[in-house]
Amino acid sequence: MKKLESVNYKGFIWPVIVGLILWFMTPIKPAAVPVAGWHMFALFVATIIACITRPLPIGGVSIVAFALTVLTKTVPMEKAIVGFGNASIWMIAMAFFIARGFIKTGLGRRIALNFVKAFGKRTLGLAYSLIGVDLILAPATPSNTARAGGVLYPIIESLSQSFGSDPKKGTSRKIGSFLIFAEYHGDMITAAMFMTAMAANPLVQTLAKGNGVNVTWVGWFLAALVPGVISLIVVPWLIYKIYPPEIKETPNAKQWAEDQLTEMGPMTLPEKLMAVIFVLALVLWIVGSFIGIDATLAAFIALGLLLLTGVLSWQDVLHETGAWNTLTWFSVLVMMAGSLTSLGFIPWLSKAVGSSLHGMNWVLVLIILIVVYFYSHYLFASSTAHVTAMYSAFLAVAISANVPPMLAALMLGFFGNLMASTTHYASGPAPVLFGSGYVPQSKWWSLNFILGIFYIVVWIGIGSLWMKVLGMW
Repeated sequence: MKKLESVNYKGFIWPVIVGLILWFMTPIKPAAVPVAGWHMFALFVATIIACITRPLPIGGVSIVAFALTVLTKTVPMEKAIVGFGNASIWMIAMAFFIARGFIKTGLGRRIALNFVKAFGKRTLGLAYSLIGVDLILAPATPSNTARAGGVLYPIIESLSQSFGSDPKKGTSRKIGSFLIFAEYHGDMITAAMFMTAMAANPLVQTLAKGNGVNVTWVGWFLAALVPGVISLIVVPWLIYKIYPPEIKETPNAKQWAEDQLTEMGPMTLPEKLMAVIFVLALVLWIVGSFIGIDATLAAFIALGLLLLTGVLSWQDVLHETGAWNTLTWFSVLVMMAGSLTSLGFIPWLSKAVGSSLHGMNWVLVLIILIVVYFYSHYLFASSTAHVTAMYSAFLAVAISANVPPMLAALMLGFFGNLMASTTHYASGPAPVLFGSGYVPQSKWWSLNFILGIFYIVVWIGIGSLWMKVLGMW
């Protein structure tokens, strides 16, 4: 007899309790907030809590949430199903497939090894070289987990082992701990620098547009450029100082990389095709707004070319479970988040919070909102879920408090990535890199707390001034 699939039924306790309490707290006076809007809020909060308690994988949670949303007549089926047609979500799915091309062809590994060969004489330089690979891949790989976990982690692990750094042998601090943690933050920074570098960023664009703010790929990149470059330069150095590796010099890294490249052999045809299609996708994402090709279409074109050239097979696409999983749960959460606005809850909440901040200087309002947004991430196991839950409400409050709309939209967008500087479950790359065992949880949390303060100071302070220079507010 086949066994039933494992379900963490205890994980349903808090979502159900909180959801029911909120449901029955529906305001008596519907004029304050529409009943449907409040019911959507109850369902949404219960869903987010379930994403944290994990009674089912997040895809399963979203399917149950979708069914309850329609069953309770909070949202009719014809409107609920629209979420699965969201262009930004399909772009994310397409980008997962493109990222698979980097891994399958070995192009990502080859790029990383060449960086190690060129810049890996010292441990700090080695970290910069690995982060440089992440930076190159970031614009075309919205899965930061694919970059850090699929491409760079295997390289870091191999490098660490070659220098005798192994958590099983108690030698993590030789070099592995530093490289792992530096890459985690490098990946986080590059995710904040490009609109196409992390799954939730295109969602930010969609939600910002719903609040009347049109965020473009180029606008996002230019605004993030200065604070991003400063972070990429300073953060690895800070980690090097406060969590130093025992091995400071890595003269063998160049030879190791050369040996690995020799083993790989000359660049293959699939790698060359992948490189050309990667550049084409990047160009289309940059100039797309000028030639009438949006980001989603550019991603479809890239995937189509990968299939036509044989770089990827249709089986590769079907087996990319991360893409289909994301498409499912992301579509449901986007539908629910959008319904909070269309059913009147977000406008009511924004007006209520905005009134409480009435008269307060908009600079102080922006700082308060970002700090709360940042540190509330301790309650989330997904940056995307956090953005989905809170971005629209916080942006609406900021705009109502007279914060320049573009400044508020982009700052909240950047911190949707940077708030991963909290826990070992904060974002997709976190469990991959933390799970390697090189960095203990106490160090992961304490170092992240220090660097989180750095991000708040640099991105709000220097970042806001830089956007002012650009004339964005």
